[in-house]
Amino acid sequence: MVSCGVRLIINLNAWCNMCGIVGHIGPSNSIKSVLEGLKRLEYRGYDSAGISFVDEKDHLNVIKKSGKLENLRGLLEGKNYVARSCIGHTRWATHGEVNDTNSHPHNNEDIALVHNGIIENADELKKQLIAHNEVFKSETDSEVFLVLITHIIKTEKLSLLEAVAKAFTQISGNSAFVILNRATAEIIAVKRGAPLVCGINDISSEVLVSSDPYALVGLVSKLYFPENDVICSLSGAHKNLLNFYELDLRPSKRYMSKKQDMALEITDKGEFEHFMLKEIYEQPELIRALGQYYFHGEGSDSLLRSSRLKPTRIIISACGTAYYAGLCIRDFFESINRIPVQTELASEFRYRDPIMSHEDVGIFVSQSGETADTLAAQELCKTRGITTQSIVNVDGSTLFRSCQHNLLIRAGIEIGVASTKAFTQQVLTGRLLSFAMTAGEPVEFQKNELLKKFNLLAERIDHLIADPSHIRDIASNLYDMKGFFFTGRGKYYPVALEGALKLKEIAYVHAEGYAAGELKHGPIALIDQSIVNIAIIGPELFEKTFSNIQEIRARKGIIVTIGPNTLKNELGRVSDYSILLDFEGLEELTPLLVNVANQLFAYYMAKNKGTDIDKPRNLAKSVTVE
Repeated sequence: MVSCGVRLIINLNAWCNMCGIVGHIGPSNSIKSVLEGLKRLEYRGYDSAGISFVDEKDHLNVIKKSGKLENLRGLLEGKNYVARSCIGHTRWATHGEVNDTNSHPHNNEDIALVHNGIIENADELKKQLIAHNEVFKSETDSEVFLVLITHIIKTEKLSLLEAVAKAFTQISGNSAFVILNRATAEIIAVKRGAPLVCGINDISSEVLVSSDPYALVGLVSKLYFPENDVICSLSGAHKNLLNFYELDLRPSKRYMSKKQDMALEITDKGEFEHFMLKEIYEQPELIRALGQYYFHGEGSDSLLRSSRLKPTRIIISACGTAYYAGLCIRDFFESINRIPVQTELASEFRYRDPIMSHEDVGIFVSQSGETADTLAAQELCKTRGITTQSIVNVDGSTLFRSCQHNLLIRAGIEIGVASTKAFTQQVLTGRLLSFAMTAGEPVEFQKNELLKKFNLLAERIDHLIADPSHIRDIASNLYDMKGFFFTGRGKYYPVALEGALKLKEIAYVHAEGYAAGELKHGPIALIDQSIVNIAIIGPELFEKTFSNIQEIRARKGIIVTIGPNTLKNELGRVSDYSILLDFEGLEELTPLLVNVANQLFAYYMAKNKGTDIDKPRNLAKSVTVE
């Protein structure tokens, strides 16, 4: 490998597709606990739901239904089922169409199983099992693991725990499985590259497992995060609630434990109609708190450790919204730190056979900390001996545990599938990292100057969200237009990309983000009176951006400008609509103010279109398959 000095690699992600898993054993009604957990995971996106439980007569029951969780609740209504052991699942289809049969759990007479992830060699294993006269009911890869376990038990006379361990060594791909045993009413879980968390409530002798710690809030007092290839055994025995094993069934210590300290009220919409709107409005307070946390709070030590990174080149690798956050962070490092930066899509990063050296530093930024492409890129860097650090929202996530160093973005739970506050917090955490790497151990004056800028940004967003009626009116006039081009130059280009993505995600309209100077290189052929140009313009490169707007106007495109109030007269001459903002004093943070205007525009566009804003079609919050 060739090295030209230390390089910093940043891999960012905001989106993942993830099925929801919840399992419960304890003296309270397990069905109720599992349904509550699944309800909390609805925000991650799904197309069917189901549960399996062992009833008071030791029968294994499976009830599942395509569509929303309410469809499943409808099947349970009036049944008065009671169970002390239950597993549940919300599915986001990867193998097989959306129907009741392909919904989880999958089961036979003795075991039921739910799955998050993908079995990459499922077709090969299925052919082998069919050759041994095994029968399949569904089109899913998940059922392959169930049939494989059953086949091993039948032919090799192994226990369920032994069969799960052996079967897991035969599959490839990132997966988490949770399996319910009818005979013992116990639960076995195992993971590789997919999220899994266990929790214990010592007072009530309850033990739970889930794909997401948020499902366990208020139900457990302690969380356990197993490493890859660790088996979790959940039992109703008071002194033996939870045990961990290696795949050879030796006891394992490869897990992290922590106190459960999240609050349940964070999942409440409160006075807001949608979680997305609530999360947009949470941004000012989060911005103020972030600076305080890293400069005058518990985060100061981790920021100081990050300040010791001295890269000579940065590689930013990212997916979706986080990739656009990475472009903003790139601008910080290049303009402030004067470090050359290369941005990469995380899903392409490792397939390009990237050149790295032991002097490189990898920083991986994520909302969930569970995205398959992000984790794979981090693993690649780790196997090449490269120091890794995360910028992540979820303390205890797989990415958090996999990296040697971590910076939390402290956005709180983001329930809306379309990322809003996490984007803002990722960019600002990147700005803090840039600041720390420039200043080393910063003096109080330097800290306070950046804190003032953070607080000013929060104040300007407060002013914007206090009365969004102007943006709402613009959206009401434009929601049925044919297509949208978001354009920007320089530091506004990343938020043009992000603005277009938000509109696509929740309003289902065609929208593209472009560097303003690129429109003439092809896209301008699409411009007519049914196309809207959302033109982001600032005092920087004003004349060049202004001329791009005039090119659109000359072709009868509809112009919406977002820019500083100091350019009110100039923008008014070329705009059909204008969103004027106060840019003064924000400097490199100005794009984040613009982005909140983009978020509000997308939100009100979606309201006019009547779409499912918090859970847009075909999308999920977490993508744990490549």
